[in-house]
Amino acid sequence: MRIVVIGGSGRVGSNVVDAVPASPATGVDTISGEGLAGVMAGADVVVDVANAPIWDDDAVREFFTTSTRNQLAAERDAGVGHHLALTIVGADRLPDSGYLRAKVAQEAEIEAGTIPYTILRSTQFFEFLAQTVEAGADGDSVRLSPGLMQLVAADDVAATVAELATGAPVGGRAELGGPEALGIDAWARRLFAATGDERTVVPDPHARYFGTELHGGELTPGDGARIGAIDFDAWFAAQREGAAR
Repeated sequence: MRIVVIGGSGRVGSNVVDAVPASPATGVDTISGEGLAGVMAGADVVVDVANAPIWDDDAVREFFTTSTRNQLAAERDAGVGHHLALTIVGADRLPDSGYLRAKVAQEAEIEAGTIPYTILRSTQFFEFLAQTVEAGADGDSVRLSPGLMQLVAADDVAATVAELATGAPVGGRAELGGPEALGIDAWARRLFAATGDERTVVPDPHARYFGTELHGGELTPGDGARIGAIDFDAWFAAQREGAAR
């Protein structure tokens, strides 16, 4: 089975083994279409884990919709039988976020196309926790939403992508979340306890995540979701071990 991974040099794509990476670094540009026909030739499955280089509302929507249309057209010409895309749990429940609206638009392009597909909606990665926390930095404190987030390890995401890519198209969505749901503020406290960061974490229900307020469990998966095996402690220990090498 030949699997092409769009965004294959990124955090998830580079962990999907036995696949052909496709990204601007390898001469494949899904916006201009450069290199797409060549990399699709002979492919059985195309996995799209690419992320947008810019996040302004209009620009990020244009990236995801154009990239997806170009991929699907090249897949149709090449006879690809399965398109798998990685999107975000709760994207359709948070319409005030331009980024999340763009991910919903990406899903709509896939659903309207002719290629059999699987959409994997994942929760946020542990690997982005520090970045999420720093978005709320305010002097000696961080101000963060208490909205629930069910963080998952990128390795679990990559394993799930590989599992789904080698199976039959779902023809719909699957969800993946981590083992534990906590408020974003609580995740920050967990991270600070592990790293020795002495800043104060201030819960603020009006603090925004990707430009939107959280009001409930929008960022947690529903019943029947796959659950990753790696919890925060195991993930953090692996990060420390990797940094020490």
